Amino acid sequence: MRIKHQVVTFDAADLAAESRFWAGVLGGKVDEDGDWHMVIVDGAPRVGVQLAPDHTPPEWPDGPTKQQIHLDLWVEDFAEAHEQVMALGASVLKPALGNTAGDDFQVYADPAGHPFCLCWLVAEQRG
Repeated sequence: MRIKHQVVTFDAADLAAESRFWAGVLGGKVDEDGDWHMVIVDGAPRVGVQLAPDHTPPEWPDGPTKQQIHLDLWVEDFAEAHEQVMALGASVLKPALGNTAGDDFQVYADPAGHPFCLCWLVAEQRG
């Protein structure tokens, strides 16, 4: 079997907000098709968003509606990435641990409440 594209798809009650968010994060554009949007980056599908009017956001980490999936996005410049996702509508769920070696991460929620992490190598941030 040959897989041409690998796409993670998010459910969202607000299709437009969720699509715009991921297009902004990934530097892509939204291709709308009714109740389904695809975020296209460099001509290839990267993230799908499907309308789910009754979507209940997960309550990270231990709420009654559990997290089902999340993305780890490894970034070169955490401060820049943080500013970008916040400007696009993310919220911080768990601040970074402040590790002084190895790697670190900060947990966010996208506009529909799906958790994702910005991850980085600590040594690279010290430059």
